[in-house]
Amino acid sequence: MKTLKHALLSLLAVSAMGGVAFAQEMKKEIGKGEGQVNIVAWAGYIESGATDKNFDWVTDFEKATSCKVNVKTAGTSDEMVALMNEGGFDLVTASGDASLRLIAGKRVQPINTDLIPSWKTVDERLQNAPWHTVDGVHYGTPYQWGANVLAYNTNVFKEAPKSWAVVFEEQNLPDGKSNKGRVQAFDGPIYIADAALYLMAKKPELGIKDPYELNEEQYKASLDLLRSQRALVGRYWHDAFMQIDDFKNEGVVASSSWPFQVNLLQADKDAMAKTPIASVIPDEGATGWADTTMMHADAANPNCAYLWMEHSISPKVQGDLAAWFGSVPAVPAACKGNALLTDAGCDTNGMPNFAKVHFWRTPVAKCASQAAGCVPYYRWATDMIAVLGGR
Repeated sequence: MKTLKHALLSLLAVSAMGGVAFAQEMKKEIGKGEGQVNIVAWAGYIESGATDKNFDWVTDFEKATSCKVNVKTAGTSDEMVALMNEGGFDLVTASGDASLRLIAGKRVQPINTDLIPSWKTVDERLQNAPWHTVDGVHYGTPYQWGANVLAYNTNVFKEAPKSWAVVFEEQNLPDGKSNKGRVQAFDGPIYIADAALYLMAKKPELGIKDPYELNEEQYKASLDLLRSQRALVGRYWHDAFMQIDDFKNEGVVASSSWPFQVNLLQADKDAMAKTPIASVIPDEGATGWADTTMMHADAANPNCAYLWMEHSISPKVQGDLAAWFGSVPAVPAACKGNALLTDAGCDTNGMPNFAKVHFWRTPVAKCASQAAGCVPYYRWATDMIAVLGGR
């Protein structure tokens, strides 16, 4: 399985997590563009109008800079880490469960924010975020953030589900049929945190304070929940477009998802007539992502990379992307005056929920909430492979 291979490869980067990241020499000026920039990105993050002509933040950039944008889509953070380890890319839109691994593994370089004029417009809550800032050094430019939502079929759920239990525990759904074989789960190791978040509310006696900082007992309980969920899951997902097809054609009625899939499904009139989809953040809250555009330590096209990072946080790009993906801009100014997002879009996409989202980050052995230490990421990766294999 491709995803399992990438999860194993990513463990190479984890071994460096206990050390101090080596700070490569920071770029002091931007020269002439090299003619291209190669980016590893989440699906839907870099659009050139091919899917919908209204969503295109590539074409004008290419015309203005002569830097052709080449994109490699990745389905999980582990895949992103593996691709950056392999090399050949200039930038990656890394989530918090990959960014510190990339820094510790010396795969990305410090960013000179003085070379990014729009840096000062970035949300202050993100400018010094711990998933891209180490010892006061920035290793990337904030891009977008959001929550992992519960997507559901409104023909089955006349009212929005209030709990993640509909995907974690066997039960009859409101249409009277079992959820077995009709729900999905994300196949990345970081999904263990979703189980832990559910158990924070379901079993408070476990004492989970942070879904990314688990002691042995809490970790075992989370794995046990995922093992029991294995019998319910028709397919684990990491390909956003495959999940869209599963909702449309394969009988999936509830799953963890991204706003991106929900937006595309809701824009498909034929699909909505047959299998209408909506989304919700249940009462237990949600995990989420705050993504950072990071530059490879050996980027072949650093000038184009810096030009792209500046372009990526312009209000127009930020607003258009938020409208397309269902995310929240890293630049608050993008929330007003964007025709695609509308002035209500940021609130609709969850801007008021910032403090409630448990943002992805790499679990490490030395952690704040557990005196005896936490279960580190390499075990998350290997144990999730076992869960997916039915073990």
